[in-house]
Amino acid sequence: MTKRIAIIQGHPDAAGHHLLNAMAEAYAEAATSAGHEVRRIEAAKLDFTFLRTQSDFETGELPPSLVQPRDDMRWAEHWVFLFPLWHGTMPALFKGFLEHIFRPGFTMEYREKRFPKRLLAGRSARVVVTMGMPVMLYRWYFGAFGVRSFERSMLSFAGIKPVRESLYGLTFADDKKRARWIEDMRRHGSQGD
Repeated sequence: MTKRIAIIQGHPDAAGHHLLNAMAEAYAEAATSAGHEVRRIEAAKLDFTFLRTQSDFETGELPPSLVQPRDDMRWAEHWVFLFPLWHGTMPALFKGFLEHIFRPGFTMEYREKRFPKRLLAGRSARVVVTMGMPVMLYRWYFGAFGVRSFERSMLSFAGIKPVRESLYGLTFADDKKRARWIEDMRRHGSQGD
């Protein structure tokens, strides 16, 4: 079964020469070859200001540069988020992008004296994270808090499930490992997961 997929690249460097760029490209190529429809979003290439107040979050206007990315995400059935681990979590630019997109009305609907209605039920996601430390250290010692927080307080809260993850550590590794990780992305892309 084919899917509509949005690939959301969260690396803050727009230069495009990072491992995550190669992984996103491999995923997109394989997904397209398998018949899936793919749209791509690169947070680093978008111009927007950070949210600063609760009022802006709840009722402020979405920056014009984020309207198309939001619409692409609304269109998609499956989301693939890619970002590097910086200080245990995602880079600030990517978090700022997600805070704009994940506003009330898109991800949830507030209801009087009741739990918010989840507006993104029926969608799935894959979270792809690269890091300099070993993945086991991140999971065991740090509790993978940055990834867990994203999955629980943003994705799951909005009704997205299942949420799968692909974590890659020691990204300065040799070319064989990097080639294997890119091949992982091709496999996930062809399967649309």
